[in-house]
Amino acid sequence: MLATQDVCRPSDAEVGPELRQILHEKDLLELRAARVAARFASTDEYDEQGFASPIDWIRFNCHQTSTAAADLIAVGKKLEMVPESAQAVSRGEIGFAHLKAMVRTANAVGAKFDEALLLAKARENSPGKFYYLCNHYRHSADRKGFEAEQADLVENRKLWISTGEDGAVLISGVFDPVGGAAIRTALEPLARRSGAHDDRSREKRFADAAVDLATHALDSGLIPQQGSQRTHLQVTTSLETLLGLPGAPAADLEFSPLPISSKTVERLACDCSVTRILLDSESTVIDVGRAKRTISGPARKALNVRDRGCVWTGCERPASWTSGHHLKHWIHGGTNEPSNLALLCYRHHWMVHEGHWQIVRGEDGRIVTIPPTVTFGAPARGPD
Repeated sequence: MLATQDVCRPSDAEVGPELRQILHEKDLLELRAARVAARFASTDEYDEQGFASPIDWIRFNCHQTSTAAADLIAVGKKLEMVPESAQAVSRGEIGFAHLKAMVRTANAVGAKFDEALLLAKARENSPGKFYYLCNHYRHSADRKGFEAEQADLVENRKLWISTGEDGAVLISGVFDPVGGAAIRTALEPLARRSGAHDDRSREKRFADAAVDLATHALDSGLIPQQGSQRTHLQVTTSLETLLGLPGAPAADLEFSPLPISSKTVERLACDCSVTRILLDSESTVIDVGRAKRTISGPARKALNVRDRGCVWTGCERPASWTSGHHLKHWIHGGTNEPSNLALLCYRHHWMVHEGHWQIVRGEDGRIVTIPPTVTFGAPARGPD
């Protein structure tokens, strides 16, 4: 039978205190679970049931993650080392998350552990900040041990790159704090919203930022200076593909698991070094032309000064993170005259080519963007 408080919606003023009470009760239950988990881990019950470890048993039978199960056992085993902290959880002065950080620190520094000092810090700080402070304490109490741990994290950096059945490239990795900070320092500025119109999710913006960084390879504080030189991508394409003619094959991109479309080739060729290599019917090289930059150094510098950054309305990407775009592509007869050039960031350059947006320069010199054509309703019926 439900109590009245379980079915009646609380007033707005009561919601906060109710939430605090519920989460405090959750902390108490986790404290109790930690004690029981430690007792369970000291038995052979998990082994008799065919599980490899008590963590595995808890994971399968209690619907917990491996991390949560390991935390419960670790806290339960060390409660005798942190009696005051356990009491503080019971009184609601700190949370179970504080206690996990406390136990982790006790395990790391051993006899140098000072519960009273850390408990005072726990009462004053959120669990996240307390975890951070515990690492400072670990360094002060056991510098060599802390340094060894940090070195292990560097040695255990990993990055996995695989390919899905649809050709999508899957990337995941584990980095040490410094390596991770370097990556985030490089990506965070590029992953900011480019303006009020930017409705991409944070995950999408970070993915675009990673591509932007790899494409331009520019300095972002912790990355060695690369100037404004692009990363070299080797594309093999036919003239028909570059022209976007009907029936033309796709193009080949080095390290790509799948061919790329003519629109992608068009974008990559918009501002790049092009080398002509002619092959005969047996794929033997019969002529190699000189590479040239389609937008030369002086023209690019003038473009940087004029546009100052991406010309897309509302975009704040600076000139150093843009590509030169031909309003009329050079493969279709467009020139390198300033009136035919504009700076676009990676995202907006992609939108113009692969995303089917249009960008034109008005008579007053201002840039106008036109979204893809959308057809509404059923197609018109032809004559009977």
